[in-house]
Order: sequence, then C-alpha cells, then structure tokens
Amino acid sequence: MATSNPSVCLKLLIDTKGQRVLFAEAGKDFVDFLLTILSLPLGTVIRLLSKDGMVGSLGKLYGSVESLSSTYMQPHFKKESLLKPKATATIDVGADVLQMLTIDDSSAESSIYGCRNCCCNYSGWPIVVTDDPKATCPRCRLSITSPATFVHRSTAERTTSGERGYVKGVVTYMITDDLEVKPLSSISCITMLNRFNVKDVGALEEKEVHLTMEEGVKLLRVSLQSNLVLTTVFLDKNETCMELPID
Repeated sequence: MATSNPSVCLKLLIDTKGQRVLFAEAGKDFVDFLLTILSLPLGTVIRLLSKDGMVGSLGKLYGSVESLSSTYMQPHFKKESLLKPKATATIDVGADVLQMLTIDDSSAESSIYGCRNCCCNYSGWPIVVTDDPKATCPRCRLSITSPATFVHRSTAERTTSGERGYVKGVVTYMITDDLEVKPLSSISCITMLNRFNVKDVGALEEKEVHLTMEEGVKLLRVSLQSNLVLTTVFLDKNETCMELPID
C-alpha cells in the first residue's frame, strides 16, 4: 500500500432491501483512523472540510485569520499554530492512516530549543526549553538556540509494546453505521440483525471497500452531520440526518 495514496480496507454488511449499511467489519487500521478524528484540533477539521464548502461561521473565522497580516499578530505568535495545529493527543498510528487526516501539516511541526549555556544545564536548575529560536534564557540571558528533541510518550511506550496506534491488532472490530465501535462477535452480529428487524438474510450482501483520502474527508464531514455515516459515504446516499433504530 503506497503512502502516496493511502487506503484502509474494510468489509460492509449491506441490507440491499433497505439500502443501508448495517455494520462494517474492520481491523485496527480503520479503528485507529476513526479514533484519530477524536484527537484532531478544530482548526485542522475546518481546514480539511473547507474545500468542500463548510457551512456555518467557523470557516469564515478561519479564512479571516488566514488573511490577517502578521503585522497585527503578537511578535512571538505564529498563525500556523491556529491554522495548522497539532493534535495534543498525538500517537504513532502509522503513516498511511495518519496521512489521510494530516495532509500538508509538515510545515506546522515545531522545533524545540534548549539553553546552550552549560552552566544553566548543570547547575541544578530546571532545564529551560522553548519553541521560539529568538527567545533568551531568563537566567543567563543568552539565546536559546541549541536544538532539542521532544519524545512523545506514545513513542516511548511503542518501543516496548512493538505496536503502533490506539487499539490492538489481534481483534476484528464491528463499526456500526453511526460509528459505534466494539469487538466483532456472533452475538453482536445477531443483535444488529434484530435491531434492524432483518427477516430476509438473503437480502444481505457483503462488500469489501477501501477508505481513501477522499472518503476519509467525506466520513469526517458526514460524521458531524448524520448518524448514517457508512451508508452515506460508501453507498453514495444523500447527506441528510436520519435516525437509526434505537436499541
């Protein structure tokens, strides 16, 4: 699977009579993709959806900040931290999955610097770090220019677990049309059939699909508007908010 055109595979169980997706069967890649959505900053969500004509006023706010001259911003502040923010719950979910929701974010990566004065570093005082290369150390007044490396907690944990992402890969997961995630089991499948009052199992169809970048952004948008997410994205239904049967 090439990182230039990432995709995630999943299987859909479709009710052909009702023209709806009952649920999807997927591995950790798709579930990690869904959970990555929860960690996205609002600025990233707006930027991803703006190309498709995001409704409401937040798109206008985003555009005005984008057009606002840096002359009006505080000298220490970078607009990119609003326009291309980084997720606070960043976790290593793999290049293919992450690329689908963090396109063109490389320029937003912040560098970390430490004080280059050895006296400050070995005097027993707390180490001084900053993301502003023009900052000065409050103790020795020298420029803080020595590059430092920030190690995410998840990266350190992955070196011992050996597996990336949010969920374990040894499990097959069920994802309902409204994006409820649970481990797949025979009981959960029967429960879903009863929930939708499926009487004719011959009308059920299994279909393998691939979530690409285009569908990934569409899924993000539809998840904010409807509870028929999988049906809308993969069966090309109108993006209207409809009610699912209540358990």
